[in-house]
Amino acid sequence: MIKSKICELLGIDYPVFQGGMAWIADGKLAAAVSNGGGLGIIAAGNAPGSYVRQQIQIVRGLTTKPLGVNIMLMSPFADEVAQVVTEEAVDVVTTGAGNPSKYMAQWTAAGIKVIPVVASVAMAKLMTRLGATALIAEGGESGGHVGELTTMVLVPQVRDATTLPVIAAGGIADGRGMAAAFMLGACGVQMGTRFLSAEECTTIHPTYKEKILNATDLCTMVTGKRLGHPVRSLRTPFARTYAKAEFSGMSDEELEALGTGALRKAVQEGDLEHGSFLAGQVAAMVKQEQPAAQIIRDVVEEAEQVLRGAEKWVN
Repeated sequence: MIKSKICELLGIDYPVFQGGMAWIADGKLAAAVSNGGGLGIIAAGNAPGSYVRQQIQIVRGLTTKPLGVNIMLMSPFADEVAQVVTEEAVDVVTTGAGNPSKYMAQWTAAGIKVIPVVASVAMAKLMTRLGATALIAEGGESGGHVGELTTMVLVPQVRDATTLPVIAAGGIADGRGMAAAFMLGACGVQMGTRFLSAEECTTIHPTYKEKILNATDLCTMVTGKRLGHPVRSLRTPFARTYAKAEFSGMSDEELEALGTGALRKAVQEGDLEHGSFLAGQVAAMVKQEQPAAQIIRDVVEEAEQVLRGAEKWVN
């Protein structure tokens, strides 16, 4: 079975992270992933510290395996959540949508392994200097907040720029993607969209899960560039409406208000007209509901088969 440096570093069985999907990745899903041998991650999103503490306690009631928390640095509760994860001494903190520099010393002093999401070489170098444990190089194929570079070009450049272990994210949903990530220089993968189909992913509305399972290759689009925080989501009536609004005379304030609460409406209500259904470009490759542990095993076993067969390309 595939093992890598990140497995030894974090005490996990397989080099598979579950993405920190806001409003979706709760304690139940995170525990299922950790029990399945990967790294389960609670998404703090825009939630207050009390919610994050509650979800940490849920995980600890379901598993003794390592646990991660993802902190979205744009959140108004970022300072509060940063303190909660320190007090709870979680195993790993991953970060997104911002620069975690001001929290790094606090977390590392508490013995927390800090693994920021980076979308550029410059950020990878900065996080390396500040004492990160590893880096998640996330390409623009991913769902949610996205950068400019694709996983294919980002991962090897980040790998060349740092001595830290690199986790590849964005556009990975099966063993072929995992094998490719290893060839690019990564020592593990992070998947978000694939875990939307996990049986333990019970926070999302049935309409959301159905949209993922019935997705096609051209099912996603990126909106939000005008405001400086682009996100990838499914092509729903809301996403098309928002895209048109970006090129209208609507003010930035009105545009911001249009998107406020849209993810919650998608996750909790399945509202296609007003909800933002975040998903990566690999949504079309997600075809069935499975337990989280089975998803991990399937991906790892397929990656092993692909890597064993790689010799046929070399004379």
